[in-house]
Amino acid sequence: MRDLVFEPGCFYHIYNRGVDRQPIFITTANWGFFVRRMREHCQTSCADVVAYCLMPNHYHLVLQAHTTALGASVMQPLSISYTKAINKQEGRVGPLFQGPFCAKRIKDEDQLVQLSAYVHLNPVWAGLVTHPGDWVFSSYQDYAGLREGTLPKTEAVLCHFSSRTDYVQFVTEYAPNRAKVRDVLFQE
Repeated sequence: MRDLVFEPGCFYHIYNRGVDRQPIFITTANWGFFVRRMREHCQTSCADVVAYCLMPNHYHLVLQAHTTALGASVMQPLSISYTKAINKQEGRVGPLFQGPFCAKRIKDEDQLVQLSAYVHLNPVWAGLVTHPGDWVFSSYQDYAGLREGTLPKTEAVLCHFSSRTDYVQFVTEYAPNRAKVRDVLFQE
């Protein structure tokens, strides 16, 4: 992923997980801190957050790049800032994340829409909740109209649906297809 050149205007699936699959969110406050840091680092002229989901030991972000330096100007500072805060909180040293973040360019609008559903369904598939609207650490509530956040720029996905209700229906129908979805979204 290090060789990926970010192209302004393009969408990317960015993800990472904890070292040895260990939790990256230790206390309840950590989730909010990560979102605040994400807002600080992403809501600049560098990128827009389109969708996100924070899981106990990993995260998924869907970003639209506005610069070729998305990694250096957004993701590296976000990762370093968050790691330093957790290390200080926990009295630990060393890396928090498994390695550098992974990034895949989203090929087209259909893949973008599918990826948003995949990201929002992660907590359901992990057995953390029964409905994506019950997981507050993702942008699903913003998409479904359950929360009025300012972080995700939902228009890039919601413009493909006649209403938020249609998006919710799409995600609901998408839920049983995890294996098929992974094959489509993560093929090289």
